[in-house]
This record gives sequence, structure tokens and C-alpha cells, in this order.
Amino acid sequence: MTTMEQDTEIESLLRSTLAAHSSLYLATSGDSGPWVNGVYFAETGPFTLALALEQRGRTLAAIRQVPRVAVIVATGSPGDPFLQAQATAEVVAGDAAQEVRRVLLAKVPAVEPFLAAPIETVTLRVEKWRITDIYNGWFPGRELAAPQPV
Repeated sequence: MTTMEQDTEIESLLRSTLAAHSSLYLATSGDSGPWVNGVYFAETGPFTLALALEQRGRTLAAIRQVPRVAVIVATGSPGDPFLQAQATAEVVAGDAAQEVRRVLLAKVPAVEPFLAAPIETVTLRVEKWRITDIYNGWFPGRELAAPQPV
């Protein structure tokens, strides 16, 4: 199998795993220490995720202090394919915030009451995904890096 074919296979599993999940675990670390939170998300591409966070929550406070975060997208069973990554979080406003709200609501209709609460919208820019699929022999996982800007 060529490198291009491998990358296509990895990206296919990445996209299908992202599409199959509506929430992820987001790990942050700020002045109050490390923290993990479950959040709804929508992908706007394989390396960009959109989410909303409670305005006065510990997760958002940590992101404002240290925008470097980690994520895991998984069912909770290590036997199912799962995704891990480090990302850079950015709190967005204006048109970008409206787009986050739109894509979240389109993917996860159950998020609607949360969007009416005092929230901030955030995008995550993933530099590289690690995709693990134990049953198909991807252990350790395969990595897929985001395309570099030209």
C-alpha cells in the first residue's frame, strides 16, 4: 500500500469517526490545574472542530490562560476506533461565532438549550490526529497531520 493510499484510508476512518460522534473529551490546563470536560462538537473539516463552552466555566478560563488543549473522540471502549489530538483553541466572535452555532445545531440538535445559555464559541485547530483501531491492527495508532499552509 502506498503512502497516499494509507493516508486516504486513515483520513476516511478519521472522517467517519468524527461524523459518528457528537461529543468529545476536552483536556485543558490553566491556573487551577488540569481539567477534562465533555463537550458537544461539530467538525468543519478534518482538522477544525467547533464547540461552545460555558462562559464562566473552568474549561473556558483555562483556554483563555493556555490555549493548547488535548482531545479524545471515543465511545469509551478501547476496542472501538478512537481519535486523540493536541489542538490550539481560539475563542471566536462575530460571524465566526454564528458559524460555530450553526454547525453545532446542524450536527447536534440537542445542543439548542445550551446555546441559549451564557456561552462562548470556540474553534479547535488540530495539528495532527492519532487514530487507533485495535481490531484492524492500528496499535499503536496511525497519525495524520494537517496540511501545511502554502
